[in-house]
Amino acid sequence: MNGLMLQKQLLISSLIVHADRHHGDTEIVSRRVEGDIHRYTFRDCHRRARQVASALTDLGVKMSDRIGTLAWNGYRHMELYYGICGMGAVMHTINPRLHEDQVAYIVEHAEDQYLFFDLTFLPLVKVIAERCKTVKAFIAMTDREHMPPDSGVANLLCYEDLIEASSSTYGWPVFDEDSASTLCYTSGTTGNPKGVLYTHRSSLLHSYAAALPDALNCSARDVVLPVVPMFHVNAWGIPYVACMVGAKLVFPGPGLDGKSLYELFEAEQVTFSAGVPTVWQGLLNYLEQGGLTFSTMKRTLIGGATCPPAMLREFEDRHGVEVLHAWGMTELSPLGTVSAMKSKHLAMRPEDCRVVQSKQGRAVFGIDLKIVDAGGQELAWDGVNAGELLVRGPWVVRNYFRNEGGNPLQIDANGHGWFPTGDVATIDADGFMQITDRSKDVIKSGGEWISSIDIESIATSHPAIASATCIAAKHPKWDERPLLLAVKKPDAKVTAEDLLAFLDGKIAKWWTPDAIVFVDSVPVGATGKVLKSRLREQYSDYLLTS
Repeated sequence: MNGLMLQKQLLISSLIVHADRHHGDTEIVSRRVEGDIHRYTFRDCHRRARQVASALTDLGVKMSDRIGTLAWNGYRHMELYYGICGMGAVMHTINPRLHEDQVAYIVEHAEDQYLFFDLTFLPLVKVIAERCKTVKAFIAMTDREHMPPDSGVANLLCYEDLIEASSSTYGWPVFDEDSASTLCYTSGTTGNPKGVLYTHRSSLLHSYAAALPDALNCSARDVVLPVVPMFHVNAWGIPYVACMVGAKLVFPGPGLDGKSLYELFEAEQVTFSAGVPTVWQGLLNYLEQGGLTFSTMKRTLIGGATCPPAMLREFEDRHGVEVLHAWGMTELSPLGTVSAMKSKHLAMRPEDCRVVQSKQGRAVFGIDLKIVDAGGQELAWDGVNAGELLVRGPWVVRNYFRNEGGNPLQIDANGHGWFPTGDVATIDADGFMQITDRSKDVIKSGGEWISSIDIESIATSHPAIASATCIAAKHPKWDERPLLLAVKKPDAKVTAEDLLAFLDGKIAKWWTPDAIVFVDSVPVGATGKVLKSRLREQYSDYLLTS
């Protein structure tokens, strides 16, 4: 017997409709590429998103056509989020930090029909334009006054011209909620990037889960500044969550340095933000140098890479900002876990609570986790056994776009498909998951595993160390041994012997790095993660030759 409830498709357009109807006067504030601060409301955004859909319809865009974007976090990008998806086309956010060859590859692989871009990325567009055979026109996200006089790009259109010429009475169509909504490509550190194709249903369910109190904990009383780019897994779903709950949005545009971010945080009274550790380190350094702190910030979500314990302490103890440590992947839309404390943890000693908080956290509703050994057998949740982390849920990828790489799922005895994350993790009795390494980054010394992440976390808590990266180097006896690459803070004085003494007693003796090398910087990929593969190539023979 079926239930007797109304049926309504879960569509992304419903989010901006809701925001207009119930939070129409809530602000969206953007630092524009043109240099000024732009302000308008959810109601304005909804009107202009309908104009985007109308303009694309006039250009001949049809259901399921892919439309690319190369853009910062800003109000025009927000309009595209809803205008493209709302009409039934697929929004393809492109990471401009990828190599130009990879950008050209994914535009062609996605068969993007049109490509919107901020003026910052005009040089990149010039390089790839002739290679993007499926793109009918490139659309500069600016007004006529700021259009480049001699762009060198054929078929160049002006965003504001399209908007002004289009109707704002466009009616959002209703279609199957399992239709494709957005397309994001993995960062492609090895081989070509692979596309993850989300649905309207998966995006709406992800938004519900992300907004929960034990996740992002967002409400209409929040002022949200997503530092995480809108081209990086849909800014972790924040543009959707903000519409769902009616939170004020503040977009930083290209100004991601410490000074620019801090000015926006204070001027707009930001209460919640989200980003990767590399960006937060720049902001924290700016605060320290200027003797500054936050006046309204209450919490921040840190993901994309492990949050160093020293960063967690600085945010919370010095600035009074709660850190929500999170984990996810492009293949998970991206949210998987958040380190929200349970009531039992509130009675713990602060130092013991901090140990739990430093873990990647427990699964949000909708995500199921398990860890397995090399034979595929599930391991106990005891916080000790480490195994390959598998996930499943309604916003987890089933196949990559165009079936690149074949079916990634592992099928269990009950016929359930699980996505192998490539992470090695433990899960404790309370369900808190902790990444101990990427499977490709684990250091295998004499048949035993050494966690590079644990060594890095402790090393970065040294007051003279800005960042630390631990990699495997070849060893004649043990096959691999840990090599620690450390970046000093400006004007800091520390020796390898000092750092080894600092590690002593905090890790197992046999985990102690065989050498410490001080470097000026480490290579970082398109999503802010350290490129350990490149460092392994460079330093793999270090212990053999030094």
